[in-house]
Amino acid sequence: MTENAQQQPPATTPELPTQYAPAEVEGPLYERWVERGYFSADEKSEKPPYTVVIPPPNVTGALHLGHAFEHTLIDALTRRKRMQGHETLWQPGMDHAGIATQNVVERELGKEGKSRHDLGREAFIERVWKWKGESGGQISGQMRRLGDGVDWDRERFTMDEGLSQSVQTIFKKLYDDELIYRAERIINWCPRCLTAISDIEVEYQDDDGELVSIKYGEGDETLVVATTRAETMLGDTAVAVHPEDERYKHLVGKQIKLPLTDRTIPVVADEHVDPEFGTGAVKVTPAHDPNDFEIGRRHDLPNIAVMDEHAVITAHGPFQGLDRLEARSAIVGALRAEGRIVAEKRPYTHSVGHCSRCKTTIEPRLSMQWWVKVGPLAKAAGDAVRDGKVKIHPQEMEKRYFDWVDNLHDWCISRQLWWGHRIPVWYGPNGEVVCVGPDDEAPTGEGWRQDNDVLDTWFSSGLWPFSTLGWPEQTESLAKFYPNSVLVTGYDILFFWVARMMMFGLYAMDGTPPFHTIVLHGMVRDQFGKKMSKSFGNAVNPLDWMDKYGSDALRFTLARGANPGTDVPIGEDWVQGSRNFANKIWNATRFAMMNGATIEGELPPAEQLSATDRWVLSRLNATVAEVDALYDDYQFAKLSDALFHFAWDEVFDWYVELSKTTFMAGGDGAKVSARVLGEVLDVTLRLLHPIVPFVTETLWTALTGGESLVIADWPADSGFRDAAAEREIETLQQVITEVRRFRADQGLQPGQKVPARLTLDGTALAPHEAAIRQLLRLQPEGDAFTATATLPVSGATVALDLSGTIDVAAERKRLAKDLAAAEKEKAQAEAKLGNEAFLAKAPDNVVDKIRGRLTKAEADIARLQAQLEALPAA
Repeated sequence: MTENAQQQPPATTPELPTQYAPAEVEGPLYERWVERGYFSADEKSEKPPYTVVIPPPNVTGALHLGHAFEHTLIDALTRRKRMQGHETLWQPGMDHAGIATQNVVERELGKEGKSRHDLGREAFIERVWKWKGESGGQISGQMRRLGDGVDWDRERFTMDEGLSQSVQTIFKKLYDDELIYRAERIINWCPRCLTAISDIEVEYQDDDGELVSIKYGEGDETLVVATTRAETMLGDTAVAVHPEDERYKHLVGKQIKLPLTDRTIPVVADEHVDPEFGTGAVKVTPAHDPNDFEIGRRHDLPNIAVMDEHAVITAHGPFQGLDRLEARSAIVGALRAEGRIVAEKRPYTHSVGHCSRCKTTIEPRLSMQWWVKVGPLAKAAGDAVRDGKVKIHPQEMEKRYFDWVDNLHDWCISRQLWWGHRIPVWYGPNGEVVCVGPDDEAPTGEGWRQDNDVLDTWFSSGLWPFSTLGWPEQTESLAKFYPNSVLVTGYDILFFWVARMMMFGLYAMDGTPPFHTIVLHGMVRDQFGKKMSKSFGNAVNPLDWMDKYGSDALRFTLARGANPGTDVPIGEDWVQGSRNFANKIWNATRFAMMNGATIEGELPPAEQLSATDRWVLSRLNATVAEVDALYDDYQFAKLSDALFHFAWDEVFDWYVELSKTTFMAGGDGAKVSARVLGEVLDVTLRLLHPIVPFVTETLWTALTGGESLVIADWPADSGFRDAAAEREIETLQQVITEVRRFRADQGLQPGQKVPARLTLDGTALAPHEAAIRQLLRLQPEGDAFTATATLPVSGATVALDLSGTIDVAAERKRLAKDLAAAEKEKAQAEAKLGNEAFLAKAPDNVVDKIRGRLTKAEADIARLQAQLEALPAA
C-alpha cells in the first residue's frame, strides 16, 4: 500500500548492537559510499540531470556551523533526487581566497623574518602552492565527516589550469565587448592588505571618532565646514554649497584660503549638498572621498592625493610622513593654534568602513584600476528573475535582489596582490595595450610587461556553475549538467556571489541562466539569537558536536531549524535532543527486528489488516505526500518536523506500542503486523535518509538486506487512505491519553497496575481492549472490584478501583492546598483586570500576561475540582 520497490530480505536477520555508536559507524560507512561510486555523476547517463554546485569554501577555511548548515540542506536535496532516479551531481571545490591566503603565507614568512618581496613574485606564488598542498583544504576532510555526498572525482579549485583558462577566456571576451575597462576612480583601499576591496567586502560599524568644525577663508569671506577626517583637508580642492542656499550665494565662484597651506580653493555650487545638514557647506577632497570625487568631476576640480598606500601623509610640509591618525591629531592642533577651530565634539560616534579580512579602517583612495561595466550585465540578471527564468525562494527575497542589481555600480575587479589570476593585459614600450586570451601568444620583446594586479576572487567564483563543467570547452558535462538545478546559499552572499554568477552565466552561456532556482537560507546563530563569534565566546566547532553526538544529530538539528530565508538559532541541548531521536530510531527498529519485522512478500490486502495496521499505512502515505510537497517548496524545517512527529509519535510511540500485544498473542495477526511494521520502517528510513544518512543506512540495510539507501528508490505515495481507521485510532489514543493523565493526576506510578472495568459497547474500541489494558497497566476486575473513579471518554467508560493504591486523605489534603492557591491566583488576577486605573496605565504585554494567568488559574481550578470529586470517600 505504498509504491515501494521490493528489496530482497536478508537470509538471516543481523543482530543490531543494543546501542547506536555513531563514531564506530560514520567514518567507515562514508568511505564505503565513496569507494562504491555512489556520489559519482555520469554525463553519459540517460537519467534526467540534477545539479548543485557547492558554494566554494576558502582554501584557508575550516568547517563552521554555517558550512554544516548549508551542506546539510544541499546533501538532503541531492540524496533525495538521487533516490528519485536523477543523475545527480553535487559539484565540490574550493576558492583560492586571494587576500586571505596571501595574508596567511605572508604571516608565515614574517615568522622567518622575511616578506614576499624578499622572495620575489614567482617564488612567493610557489610558496603559496606549497602551503596549499600541505595545509590548505582541511575542510574537505571535515565535509566527509558531515556526510557530504559530493562527487570527489570532480573536485575543482579556482586556480587550477582549467578554471584559470575560463577566467582568461571571459576576461578577453568582456574586454573585446568593451565591458571591461581601466580607469582612475575612488576605491576602497585597505592600508593593511595593501589592495583595493569591493564595496561588499567593507564592514561598517559605529566607531568613536571626532567631529571638528573648521573655519575656511579670511575676513568676510569665510565659511565653516565639519569633518571627521581632518587630515584629508590637505587635499581639498573646493568647498561646495547648495546653489539655492542664500547664505553662500555671494561666495560662489570666489577663491578662499585653505588653512595650513599656501593654496586658495573655489567655492562651487552643487545640488549634492544638503543645505539643512550642518552648516550647509562641505569640504571637497576628490582624491579621498567617493562623493567628493563625483563633485570634482562635475566641476573639473583637480585631484590631489595626500596619502600613500600605507595611509601615510605624502603632502609636503610639517605633516609629511605621519600616519593618518597621527596627522589628524597634529592638524587639529595646528588649526587650533591658528584659531581656526570653531567646535570640537568627542567622542563622535559615526559609521566607519573596515576591511572584512583584517578589520583595518578603510581609506577611500583615488587609484587606477580595472572595472567591469555592469549596466547591461546587471539588467540581464534582473530580467531573468522578473521574467521567471530564475526563481528566488523565498519570494520575498526578490526585492533585496532587485534593489542590488538595479542599482549596481561598475565593479572594481583588480586587486594589488600576487596570489590570484593575474590580469591578462600587457603594456608595450610605446603605450600599447594588448589583452591576451588563452589561445593567444603574449607579446615579447624589450619594454613589454604584464599588468601586476590580479583579479578579484569573486571574478573567478562568478564562473563556478559552468567553469567547473569544462567551459569554455563544450564538454559532455557542460551539456548534461548546465544550467544547474538549484543554488542553495546564504542571503548574506546574494550580492557577493549570486549576482556575479547570474551576470556571468547569462553573458557566457548565451542567455541561459546558471540555475533554475535560488534558495536562500539564513545565518546560524546561538540559541539566544546572537551572532556566533569567538569574541562573544559563543562560537562552536561543529566537529565537537559531531564527536559528542554524531553527525546525524547535528544535521537533523540544523535541518529542523531551516525556515526559508530566516536565521537559525542552535544550542547544544537541541543537538542532544536530536541524538535522542537517532537513538529512538535505533531502538524501535531493533525491537521490530527482534519481533520479526520484515519486508518479505506483498502486503496483505486492506481487508486482512487490523484497524491499527490500516491507520499506520494511511498515515505513512499521507506523510510521504506531505514530505514530497515540503521538499519541492524547500521547507526543510517543516519536513523535518513532519518526519520527527510521524516517526517518534505515530510509529514509535503508538504503532510499535500497540503492536506489542499483537506480537505477544502470536499467530497470523503477529505475522501481518510484522510485515506492516517492516513496510513502515522501510519507508520511514528512506524518508529520513537524506537528512540523517548514517543511522538510517545502518538500520535499513540490516532490516531489508538492500545494498544501500543511497541508491535505493525514494518512496511514493500510493494514494492509500483510510479515514475510518484514522478516526478509530484517534479515539483509541484519546482514551489512553485521558486515562494516563488521570493516573498521573492521582499520583500513580506509570508501572503501577490498577483494576479496571472497560465498557466499550457502542464504540469501535472492542478489538483494542487488550492494547488498552497493556498500555495503561489495567488489570481485569476481580470479585472485590469497587469503582472508585469512572472516566467517560469518547463514548467509552473506564472505571477504576483506586482503593488501596493511594492515601486518599493525604491526596485530598494536597489537592485542597493546590486548589486554594489556584483560587487565590484567580482572585488576584481578577482584581487587577477589574481595576480601570491599572488597565489605563499598564502596557499591553503586562495586561496580556495577567489575562493568561487568569485563564491558567481557571483551568487549574476546574482540573483540581474534578480530581477531588473523583477521589473515593475517605
